[in-house]
Amino acid sequence: MVKTSEFAGRILCDAALTLGEGPAYDAATDTAWWFNIVGKELHELHLGSGVKRVHALPFMGSVLARIDGTRQLIASDAGLFLRDMTSGALTRYVVLEDGKPGNRSNDGRVHPSGALWIGTMGRSAETGAGAIYHVAGTAVTRLYDKVSIPNSICFSPDGATGYFVDSKVNVMMRVALDPKTGLPAGAPQPFVDAAGDRADFDGSVCDAEGHVWNARWGGSAIERYAPDGRLVARHALPARQTTCPAFIGAKLDRLLVTSAWQGMDEATRAADPQAGFTFELGIAVKGVADPLFRL
Repeated sequence: MVKTSEFAGRILCDAALTLGEGPAYDAATDTAWWFNIVGKELHELHLGSGVKRVHALPFMGSVLARIDGTRQLIASDAGLFLRDMTSGALTRYVVLEDGKPGNRSNDGRVHPSGALWIGTMGRSAETGAGAIYHVAGTAVTRLYDKVSIPNSICFSPDGATGYFVDSKVNVMMRVALDPKTGLPAGAPQPFVDAAGDRADFDGSVCDAEGHVWNARWGGSAIERYAPDGRLVARHALPARQTTCPAFIGAKLDRLLVTSAWQGMDEATRAADPQAGFTFELGIAVKGVADPLFRL
């Protein structure tokens, strides 16, 4: 049994987001980005100065990736968009699920090859309504269908292994990948089975040593798993519904974690006053930079 380490970090942002998700870090500008999905907001925090900005969006954004010094890619319920970092102007790039207006994007991450893995789901988490896609340039390939809540999408540093989960099933999967393309090179296999647990696997990120850091929705914690699936560390957080981690800082040695209060009644929110806050875990980690998305 792995002992849970007490929270030794700090609050990075005390905005209580309904569904804080999709954190990313831009090392070139020392800026952390994340979303309030249902609030249709993109949050921006310059770590060095502490200056915070909130950008209203015309859609539910959930994943952001840097393209170059002037552009970002955003995944949303309306598809994929290019965002001008100076003006905030949005340009449609790719439609993911034309004909499925009841779906939205959820978890996703860029593979070291520059391709994006992006998951979709029903707005009310309808069973089997979503899928996981691979986007290389403008080519969209459906990888896995009938997914309810896609999460934990992340990749080993060498790009040879991918991870993902359907949070309704709660069995994290591992799959061999072609490092040059990010496409599966075999069938997914169970990595960690948490079916029946009270806490769900939510967002994940893979560190420089190939360990997976996972946010446990309902578990008030971040967990670290070795490449063989062993739980090696568990760190408490002061919010029950933790959602997703991201490596931040000039040395990528810090961990940001988002959270949410979605689905809580008044009494539950009162008992969880920091639900929806964004935290820094407060421990040293060995992170890797988010890859650029290749147009």
